[in-house]
Amino acid sequence: MPNLDELFAQVDAQRNEIVALEQELVKIPSVNTGFMPTGNETPVCEYIRDWLAQDGIESEILEATPNRGNIISSIPGTSGETGLLFMSHTDVVPVEEEDKWTYPPFSATIANDRIYGRGASDCKGLLTAQLYAMRLLKRNGIQLKDTLGFVSGADEEHGGRYGFGWLAEHHPEKLKAPFAVNEGGGTPIDSPSGLTYILGVGEKGRLQVEIEIKGTSAHASVPWQGTNAMYRLSQVLRRIEDYEPERDTSTSLFDYLSSFAIEHKPSASNVDEIISEIEPENPRFASMMRALSRMTLTPTMIQGGIKSNSVPETINLTCDVRTLPHQSEDYLREQLDEIVKDIPGVSYQIDYMAVPNSSDFRTDLSRSIQESTAKALGRNDIQWVPAISTGFTDSRFTRPLGTVTYGFSGTHPDDDPMLSHIHGTDESVGISSLISGTKIMMALAIDLLT
Repeated sequence: MPNLDELFAQVDAQRNEIVALEQELVKIPSVNTGFMPTGNETPVCEYIRDWLAQDGIESEILEATPNRGNIISSIPGTSGETGLLFMSHTDVVPVEEEDKWTYPPFSATIANDRIYGRGASDCKGLLTAQLYAMRLLKRNGIQLKDTLGFVSGADEEHGGRYGFGWLAEHHPEKLKAPFAVNEGGGTPIDSPSGLTYILGVGEKGRLQVEIEIKGTSAHASVPWQGTNAMYRLSQVLRRIEDYEPERDTSTSLFDYLSSFAIEHKPSASNVDEIISEIEPENPRFASMMRALSRMTLTPTMIQGGIKSNSVPETINLTCDVRTLPHQSEDYLREQLDEIVKDIPGVSYQIDYMAVPNSSDFRTDLSRSIQESTAKALGRNDIQWVPAISTGFTDSRFTRPLGTVTYGFSGTHPDDDPMLSHIHGTDESVGISSLISGTKIMMALAIDLLT
């Protein structure tokens, strides 16, 4: 059996094949608009099934509804028990303005040592790394004691109702494992102390608030005969813009600020000052600290009015809310009640999309990720900081099942994460990160499962 260095050399030698796999996955437009029918994930699953079958790795595709497939595969171990689960998702967000892209969004064009396309980074880059790690494990006859599981789900971009959420409810046995690695972390961040990786140990909660603003309709030529809901909307928006959320430094990130040469002990009273001090030199970390030290309430969509010559009677405002782990729905209601008080005709409803969730930081999986990354990169100077993600992933479905789940993609330290443009124009992934991610995933499986 080849040793780890020989396996890493194989990854380097098969760079072009890894790139080609990523390109083929990106070229399949598995766009999830959030409104059925949408998604088109089954063609991606079918491609993966056929690709894995080339090495004798069997798969199955489970659909919650037609064309919204979830692909499940494994490399069996001798114990018959799954020891590690590779997780990812196959759907991608829509492209809003295609003419702004440098390259067509589903062309998977290679430029500047990057692959450009919608989903190149979120999440087909991690998917590629996990798939190719499985291929090399199989081709090299690596005998596993425990089984390596693989699940790539549908519908992550709109809540997982047809993906991991459905699997957790109807097929939890497919997700059973002590450990899982998914998206939601594993990017390097600037630090005065040297190379530092963020390990995604949890996530903020995500809620959607629908605010209804009522007025009284009238003809637009005699607007005083009605009550224009837009004016009340402007009051609501101004209150939200002026809202100052409670500051909080209880999440794990704030226990590791010394890694970033921050000597002040963070607290609710000084966290904004700390953020202001580091923002000029490290704007990305400052942004992360800002997001993880407060609840965010963000207006995102407005609908209203029925005709250009009619005073609008009803306006609907949608807001995205991200809560910290200890902030409940009751807490959010208290904040909303204060924001909209004294504005007549305003009501709201709250839809929970994801509850806050987390895994412990000090586990065998954490140790293995740290050691595997050090070996794959040839570095022994890496620092690690646990943090919760500002967004949500499918990890929120596996953690309640008892699976320690981390977000870790294995981005190469020389690959600037800001170039990924996740969900944005010119989304891309660095080829160096595909290579480092493949090495790390392979080393992780060998370390935990052999």
